[in-house]
Amino acid sequence: MSGQGVSQIVVYSVVLVALAYPLGNYMARVYADGSFAAGRWFSWLGAIERGFYRVIRADTDHEQDWKGYATTVLVFTIPFLALLYAIQRVQGHLFLNPDHMKGVPAHLSLNTAASFITNTNWQYYGGESTMSYLTQMAGLAVQNFVSAAVGMAVLVAVVRGIARRSGGTLGNFWVDLYRSLVYILLPLAVIVAVILMWQGVPQTFSGHATAHTVQGATQTIARGPVASQIAIKQLGTNGGGFYNSNSAVPFENPTGVSNFVELLAILLIPAAQVFMFGKMVLARRHAWAVFAAMFVVFALGVAVNLPAEQHGSAVVRASGVNITLGHGQSGGNMSDKEIRFGIANTTSDASNGSVNGGFDAMTPAGGAVPLVNLFLGEVIFGGVGSGLYGMFFYIVMAVFVAGLMVGRTPEWLGKKIEAREIKYAALGALFVPTMVLVLTAISISTKLGLASVFNPGAHGFTETLYAYDSQGNNNGSAFAGFGLTNFSAYLGAIAMLLGRFVPLIAGLALAGALVKKKVAPVSAGTFRTDGATFVVLLVGVIALTAGLMIFPALTLGPIVEGLQH
Repeated sequence: MSGQGVSQIVVYSVVLVALAYPLGNYMARVYADGSFAAGRWFSWLGAIERGFYRVIRADTDHEQDWKGYATTVLVFTIPFLALLYAIQRVQGHLFLNPDHMKGVPAHLSLNTAASFITNTNWQYYGGESTMSYLTQMAGLAVQNFVSAAVGMAVLVAVVRGIARRSGGTLGNFWVDLYRSLVYILLPLAVIVAVILMWQGVPQTFSGHATAHTVQGATQTIARGPVASQIAIKQLGTNGGGFYNSNSAVPFENPTGVSNFVELLAILLIPAAQVFMFGKMVLARRHAWAVFAAMFVVFALGVAVNLPAEQHGSAVVRASGVNITLGHGQSGGNMSDKEIRFGIANTTSDASNGSVNGGFDAMTPAGGAVPLVNLFLGEVIFGGVGSGLYGMFFYIVMAVFVAGLMVGRTPEWLGKKIEAREIKYAALGALFVPTMVLVLTAISISTKLGLASVFNPGAHGFTETLYAYDSQGNNNGSAFAGFGLTNFSAYLGAIAMLLGRFVPLIAGLALAGALVKKKVAPVSAGTFRTDGATFVVLLVGVIALTAGLMIFPALTLGPIVEGLQH
């Protein structure tokens, strides 16, 4: 294992915690009851906020129960799905299209629309060669903001359901959405975009540039309003890049500084939301325990992936293409990796498909790590909002198991966990893994599905499994080798929509059940959820649920491929 790679991960982790903790406290204040902008210095922000509610005619004086909140989320999302689909179809006739991009085909438009409104950002297309500037900005970048804000709003509603001691409401969706957009995502996106422009990421409305090489050839270089989209795609754990190769393209990620900032932006808000949760439920020690469980799973993935890629495979070593870093140290498997950044970079822990290398060329063991990370529901920090309320499902199951072991009704933060809560948690945690396996089976056993699989054997199976794992879990990264057909576009759209909204509704239903429960006093038999025992139990529950579900599939893909090598 490279000492340089380990030091990068350590520095990254320290900086992440140092920034996430104060951001989490700030976010808790933003979502607190009462007006965040009520102070003397921010009164003008409050006036703008109230004006927005009047324009959309939102009744913010009344809070919603979980059913009303979920209904509003769905009703809010449907028009954006239709609008993004329409923009793509007619982009050839609209402005801000200096390179004369044609309208996007129907099946690709639907898949992309479903992708971006669900915070998945799966790309069956090359952005620089398919989408006009208007589509990139008014369509894709807008949804990078909106879909992220929806996930953040839902998380806050779920946290209120856990924190409140009486009543049956979870807050108001419109207030949570506005504050997520204006007070959190927008300021952070401006800061990151300015840093990226400083590092050389393009931000222009000019068309593609034409360059003449020293040999007299002509080269077309894609450019456009890149920095603004990259900033929110990373912060919102979106991942839909301006360019097809995402952060492996120097125009999206030109320097070591930009690479570090982009990697930091991916986990910043999800990590901060753990501390926000601790402050809102008045249980900071419990939040640290949840953070520790996430970090343990993160560390386990790094401990498998980094040595596997650093060591390479027998095939890579026998080919003689290994790069030597010096002092006799092998550079390992550098295939499809950026020489500028090295091996110690991954984005599969969060619901973000932005990558700076190719997963398809990883070693079997290294490629299995992002595959498993996605299958766990991306609870290792995860997507903005969705990662933490996804972790809540596992927490509920963990305290239920603990209750069975001690022979008493399980409790979580003083609220009893009973049959209804377990059903909602099981639905939220297990629906998507089950769906991913079913859709993969359909894809590899039907003629229409096999048309998308370009590689034979175990590797082709892994690519197929990853495609539906990524779309179903709203990640968006690709293993490559899995092509676009009408069948795969429509099946993928179904996976993304169900993968987004079934866990979302299950999370709100769980909050709706918990918000009505009274808090039970702590006794000698209460299972503590703020210590090392809880962390071990939580990690074990994650491994024994989704982890065991994917193991048979791993034996057909990465494990078989590794044994063949």
